[in-house]
Amino acid sequence: MRDRLTPLERLDSYGRGEDIDRLPCVPIVGNTAARVIGAKVSELRNNGSLLAEAHVAAYRLFGYDNIRIFTDLYTQAEAMGAGIVTPPDETAYLDSPAINDISDVERLRPADPGRDGCLPEHLLATRIAVREVGQEVPVAVGLTAPFTNASFLVGTETLVRLTYNDPAAVHRLCEVSLETNLRFARAIIDAGASPSLTDPMSSSTVISPAQFRQFSFPYLKRLVEFIHGLGKKVTLHICGRTNKIWEDMAAAGADCISIDNQIDLADARQKVGARVRLMGNVDPTEVMLQGNPQDVRRAVRQCVAKAWPAPKGYIVASGCSLPTETPVSNIHAMLDAVREIGFPVTDEKLREIS
Repeated sequence: MRDRLTPLERLDSYGRGEDIDRLPCVPIVGNTAARVIGAKVSELRNNGSLLAEAHVAAYRLFGYDNIRIFTDLYTQAEAMGAGIVTPPDETAYLDSPAINDISDVERLRPADPGRDGCLPEHLLATRIAVREVGQEVPVAVGLTAPFTNASFLVGTETLVRLTYNDPAAVHRLCEVSLETNLRFARAIIDAGASPSLTDPMSSSTVISPAQFRQFSFPYLKRLVEFIHGLGKKVTLHICGRTNKIWEDMAAAGADCISIDNQIDLADARQKVGARVRLMGNVDPTEVMLQGNPQDVRRAVRQCVAKAWPAPKGYIVASGCSLPTETPVSNIHAMLDAVREIGFPVTDEKLREIS
């Protein structure tokens, strides 16, 4: 099925409450893009031209509504001194934090996105993607939010322990993380894209809602306000259970919150759907990776039924980044399902694809 509108046209019209051809859809394609061009995951991370080629090719293949330049959560932490391992054909992971003892926190310096780590290559990928398809689809760049990035600077267990034993040290870590975020966010926007915030360590699965409000929220809010000041909207994804902090995510200024598959989407619609746009929560593993196209179509229908009436709108999406080996047929099935449902959504259309 062909789309009548480009992603930019669709999102602009949807935001104005005008007629559209279908709901926006974002199967959050990360390193799956490597498979589209037959590349290894490790080849993308430090090669901006190849990273752009992969994401532009994936967009052209599937026709989804947002390109997200992203390889892993550690790009900013690495640029600040953390040790990262890049396996030949798997997602990079943290090997060692930037400092081994909190007494060394004053040694940390904000990253220069034009010089440090792989950030320059990700900015190159951004500029290429914007040049090639930015006139028809929004381009975003994954930005690891302050609290999560701070956990990679000192180690997750250490950071959580410090929230109890040395709160001032946590704030110092978040301040230097925030400065890196601000610099990278400005560079992303200067390249013609929008920052897309991800903050898994702020999940209520990891820290309490009270800890979130004390240590993560103030820095998220400042980051969102900075991005808004540069004329861009903000999508915020926090993994795991977030129902107890939805109001805070909205209060931080997020324009859209991405909902993990562990959460009841109907509950999110009722509690914050009038304040922020919702996005998610098709299961990226059991459905998108391990399921078949009919499973995907069924999951899309269920999510749309729960969330599409939200006053601020709903974007059909996976609950988190897709696993690298997600079948191409399942990504096509997600897009095909939203095209078949169309817009406005009706009960009859939802039944037709069940």
